[in-house]
Amino acid sequence: MYSFLEVHNRRNTRSVKWDALNEVFQAKDVLPMWVADMDFKAPEAVNEALINRAKHGIYGYTIIDDDIKSAIVQWLQKRHNWKIESDWLSFSPGVVTSLHMAIQAFTDPGDRVLIQTPVYTPFYKVIESHGREIVKCPLIQKDNTYTIDFAAMEEKLQHVRAFILCSPHNPVGRVWTKEELEKMAALCLKHKVTIISDEIHSDLVFSNFQHIPIASLSKEISAATITCMAPSKTFNLAGLQASYIVTENKEKQTKLEAYFQKQGISGLNTMGNTAIEAAYRHGEEWLNELLRVIESHKNYVTKRLEEETEELKVISAEGTYLLWIDCSRLGLTSEELKAFMINEAKIGLNAGVAYGEEAAQFMRMNIACPRATIEEGVNRIIEAVKKRKS
Repeated sequence: MYSFLEVHNRRNTRSVKWDALNEVFQAKDVLPMWVADMDFKAPEAVNEALINRAKHGIYGYTIIDDDIKSAIVQWLQKRHNWKIESDWLSFSPGVVTSLHMAIQAFTDPGDRVLIQTPVYTPFYKVIESHGREIVKCPLIQKDNTYTIDFAAMEEKLQHVRAFILCSPHNPVGRVWTKEELEKMAALCLKHKVTIISDEIHSDLVFSNFQHIPIASLSKEISAATITCMAPSKTFNLAGLQASYIVTENKEKQTKLEAYFQKQGISGLNTMGNTAIEAAYRHGEEWLNELLRVIESHKNYVTKRLEEETEELKVISAEGTYLLWIDCSRLGLTSEELKAFMINEAKIGLNAGVAYGEEAAQFMRMNIACPRATIEEGVNRIIEAVKKRKS
């Protein structure tokens, strides 16, 4: 019903992924499979809604009305079994912006903030740029997946003000179970730690797994949690700068919104508003097909890399469209590994070391692209590995 096979030319569209290759990789001939946006068109219903809005031709100040809010409320109920009220919603240009505001609202300069490494790279800057201190609780890599060191987490939570949760986790691909979420939440409640939950990948979960918003577990947990979400990863809308925050605790919500006002941030742009409603009202069938496509890509990449090389191991992914590849058997340093992928494989991936020093021999691969691109990328990697051995 939906075509995810077509290869679209994204060059010269001011695309970060395709038009910033020279700045990022110091090379123009790499195949970009890095930054987390898709090489697929957004759902046609979204494109039609944007075109129809543009035809009106007037772009004055805009509001976020009940239609937009109800679309979000209904989406969270249907996809994640999370019943929220529309007045819990606040709006932001992006999840990273929301994280910056939350850190300022709920911690003070000098406070410590916990993260589970390796983790999404902006988490580091979000903490340090505001004069807060990073406290790392590294995930445990075991049996081709990652788990949480709860003993270490409890020890560290005694000395922090906030915990930034990545759920589903980027880059390791974990979709946290109810039991894991309950344990993390219980520890945060015990030590009076605010939970700031980045759930931007919540809709991108593979079959046999289910995303559970941590705030949905109980009213007590909800009162301690700020949940940051968006349709941007789900429907490839990042450039429209539209996200939202769910906060049941009215005192916390008021404090958070005050920090947005201090930065002059209020509301979203006209096209972002239009896209949120259209995506959540009409994008579900498109998303279901996308998930089947991405899961087939995951299985294809995993099978080929593991059958045709001895050096590369794909960590088992439960969600997101980002594969976490263990390249340690290549025996390269982080800089050598990055150079190998750029200069020999001619592929642009995210270097694992950016997510944490413990991931120096990993690479992150974006598989949200047509099968032809996937096949080309895998062929380049395998050929480069084999050539290096010969």
